[in-house]
Amino acid sequence: MKVTSLVCFTLASVGLLLIGSADQWQAPAPDTLDAADVVVGSSPSPAAHALVPAINPKELTAVVQRTCVVCHNDQLMTGNLTLQSFNVENAGERSETAEKMIGKLRAGMMPPPGIPRPGGDTLLALVETLESSMQEYWSDRPNPGARPFQRLNRREYERAIRDVLGLTIDAGEWLPLDQYLANFDNMGMVQDMSAALLAAYLNAAGDISRFAVGQPKAPPNSRTYRVLEIESQHQWERVEGAPYGTRGGIVVTQHFPADGNYSFNVTMYDGGQRAWFEDIDVTVDDEHLGTVPFPVVTGIGFGDFLQVGPFPVTAGEHRVAVTFTPTGDGPYEDLIRPYKGGHAGRGAAGTTGLPHLKELTIAGPYDAAGASDNPVRERIFTCRPATPAEARPCAERIIRPIATRAYRRPVDATDVGDLLRFYDQGEKQGGFEAGVRNMIEAVLSSPSFVFRLEREPAEVAPGTSYRVSDLDLASRLSFFLWGTVPDEELLKVASEGRLSNTKVLEQQARRMLEDPRSEALGDRFAAQWLRLQDMSKTMPDLFWYPDYTKQIELEMRRETEMFFNNLVREDRPLFELYNANYSFMNEHLATHYGIRGVLGSDFRKVVYPEGFGRIGVVGQGSILLLTSMGNRTSPVLRGKWVMEVLLGTPPPPPPPAVPALEATSVETPSGKILTGRERLAAHSASPVCKACHVYMDPIGVALEGFDIDGTTRLKERGMNLPVDSKGTLYDGTAITNEPDLMKALLSRPIPLMRTFTTNLMAYSLGRRVEYFDQPAIRKVVADAAKDDYKISAFILGVVKSEQFRTRTKTAEATQ
Repeated sequence: MKVTSLVCFTLASVGLLLIGSADQWQAPAPDTLDAADVVVGSSPSPAAHALVPAINPKELTAVVQRTCVVCHNDQLMTGNLTLQSFNVENAGERSETAEKMIGKLRAGMMPPPGIPRPGGDTLLALVETLESSMQEYWSDRPNPGARPFQRLNRREYERAIRDVLGLTIDAGEWLPLDQYLANFDNMGMVQDMSAALLAAYLNAAGDISRFAVGQPKAPPNSRTYRVLEIESQHQWERVEGAPYGTRGGIVVTQHFPADGNYSFNVTMYDGGQRAWFEDIDVTVDDEHLGTVPFPVVTGIGFGDFLQVGPFPVTAGEHRVAVTFTPTGDGPYEDLIRPYKGGHAGRGAAGTTGLPHLKELTIAGPYDAAGASDNPVRERIFTCRPATPAEARPCAERIIRPIATRAYRRPVDATDVGDLLRFYDQGEKQGGFEAGVRNMIEAVLSSPSFVFRLEREPAEVAPGTSYRVSDLDLASRLSFFLWGTVPDEELLKVASEGRLSNTKVLEQQARRMLEDPRSEALGDRFAAQWLRLQDMSKTMPDLFWYPDYTKQIELEMRRETEMFFNNLVREDRPLFELYNANYSFMNEHLATHYGIRGVLGSDFRKVVYPEGFGRIGVVGQGSILLLTSMGNRTSPVLRGKWVMEVLLGTPPPPPPPAVPALEATSVETPSGKILTGRERLAAHSASPVCKACHVYMDPIGVALEGFDIDGTTRLKERGMNLPVDSKGTLYDGTAITNEPDLMKALLSRPIPLMRTFTTNLMAYSLGRRVEYFDQPAIRKVVADAAKDDYKISAFILGVVKSEQFRTRTKTAEATQ
């Protein structure tokens, strides 16, 4: 009993139920696959499953009392949980506790090492009995949950403006950073509205309405764009969107308020140690405006700038490119070699420093001469009044479709009347176009646009669930699949009251998945679930990685987003997310990975060479970068990422006063140099630390064959030592690389499938997934098994779930 108490005390000190040994992994359950079905690079198919013999719930309660209560009792409260009075036959009365048990059992986390285990299929029978009990319990008392109202976050605001007005904006110019909760930035719980945030939305509405309509008498102003030092300006690299035959520079989308003359001022970083013969070209929408020769000097002064223009530019949204154009060709005069990367960290003796653009400032208009038509203005001004009497009716025809799209519902007479009052105010001050601009600003300032409000029926009592209206359902569906407002067809179906029909809802969802706008699932849902936003937090040390550039980072992120979107577009099985033997890349990224035969700047599907050593999303550079430190790889971060993001089993925070890995000696007293794996073992030798590291570290060590920047490596950075990636998972499986790791995880896929569905559900609802949502998640996964686990089965399963289509009325109705 002393040993058992010690084990429980150690567990309580770290707050985690540890993952057990090999026999804790259960035989495949109805929503799993057999290990034999999981083949690297292939699409698994459902397996036939043997039925687990039923065990009387009272006998299972006795198992819980003998096995689990040893640690989870009223005295120890290991993991802040007691099971002393838990009865399997009445599990529904403690649903939250039962769901915690299900999660731990399915992940192999109960009981921990050192605790006697029941034999045979007892634990499998326990978890399946608990699951069956929860499904039955919640079928009689469904709880779809509730959430506070949502508001448009940055990315949703940008996409909504694009779909309503046809205008491209960067919402970061006005709106503060969005808060993340449960992996996502659309959680209503943290979307509070402050006075400062309200002012930001109002300022955005004013500026955007002027961008859209134009300012015929706009005063001169300026806008500066900066090029990061780590952005490549290499001679052979063209910036996306720039004319062919150019290198480096910058490409931006600029809103020109009026027809007039604009100047383009270019500021340079220090040019380096040599003269360079080339010109600086300015183009607007691929039309060449002017050229200025770059001074043939050795090292242009820091902060010096060159002015190009002024040149005439029409009002509206234009793509501006300022690039370098070589005027001669010849060999480099490097003593070493030219860097492929940017300007940061350069200056080593004998290396070439290419001119590197630092800032572009666009100033104007000078001599403003009105606002000529452009695609955005043509989209807005669908009519023009020939007489003063026609002006107000024309304004109404203009604003109705704009307000309908922006408000995500048909507008009524009250809505239009309110907007026309803003038109009257603007028309008195500046005429017809000023009145229209005033109306657009009012639309973008309206709570009906900024907030995603869902009306609650007055006849429904608080705490009671109800079906959301068809129009609210349309918004839920559109922001889930497209990250923006509903289109005309979806609004029409919802306005007719047909979207609540399950068949129609599925038809619309499938139509939307085939639309290019469904790529939001890649750059919104998948990017946040996989934490791609953390890539920018890791900056590889430029001493060790002189060729690392911002372009590489963006290309690795694009690879992952396109990879996920391909799964959606081709409706591939979800398992390919973990074991696909292909990815998406262009020549630059393929060369970075060491893959030959990929030519051109366009991204395309690339099958990995035989024995290449990486599969699925975990083998992509984006994941490897965000789970590294700036000067070394991190098996701990990589193992922690897999446990949290893919398995849904996050380890607890480290105990206080734990030294960093860097504090661990790189050699033993005898003088032996330690590999990273050996240093990690020494670092986590403490029993308290080992309790978690024993599970994280083997996962991360299996990824040690990849460097910080996602490239393959054979030796430790800065040491003449081979990389040691061999290890043993907590279940006893021997692994030597990333394909071995993924095959081992896929042989027990229940946590993978449910974690993916949990995150998909949370993103679609804009709230945390709670214990009462788990039966719905299990149903989605079980139904997906009947459709070969195609990714559309998971998405449609969420869309058709009661959690998505209904909600619980709050104490105060939102009107």
